[in-house]
Amino acid sequence: MPKAKGKSRRHKYSYNLNRKRLYRSARRRAAPRIACSHIRHAWDPHKSVAQNLAEMGLAEDPNKAVPIPKKLLGMEVESDGQQPGKKLVRKPYVVNEMELEASLPEKKSNTLSRDLIDYVRYMIQNHGENYKEMARDEKNYYQDTPKQIKRKINVYKNFYPEEYKNFIASLKPEKMEVQ
Repeated sequence: MPKAKGKSRRHKYSYNLNRKRLYRSARRRAAPRIACSHIRHAWDPHKSVAQNLAEMGLAEDPNKAVPIPKKLLGMEVESDGQQPGKKLVRKPYVVNEMELEASLPEKKSNTLSRDLIDYVRYMIQNHGENYKEMARDEKNYYQDTPKQIKRKINVYKNFYPEEYKNFIASLKPEKMEVQ
């Protein structure tokens, strides 16, 4: 008996076939990933997301929490005077801790490398404000243009204004001694 016509043919990979079907049910049961530590500690895994957020006083859907007034949309609708039901907040400390954390000033983590600071100080010490002369200096290893050097000096001025003022003040007595 002859073989079936399609059996000896090479099988093509089907890109449209969903191979994740087996793992889908396990993913649904997993708890949501929560970035904020205050929310993570107050989270109750036995309740839904909406219930947990309502207990903390947080909005599940920002569009429903702060609706756009109909007047702004171009439609004028009279209100009945009824306010939507206020939800009971059982864990107000979560919102309070988040507000406290948000009110703290942000740390300035911008720093410059020691090499760049030394480079800028060397250039200012030897050439003052002459950027063309700085570009021709033998210590200009990266062959920066005068504008690039000026930009680096301005970055140094912005990051360390006190240190820059002290450095410039220390240079002035040296120049007076030379004259």
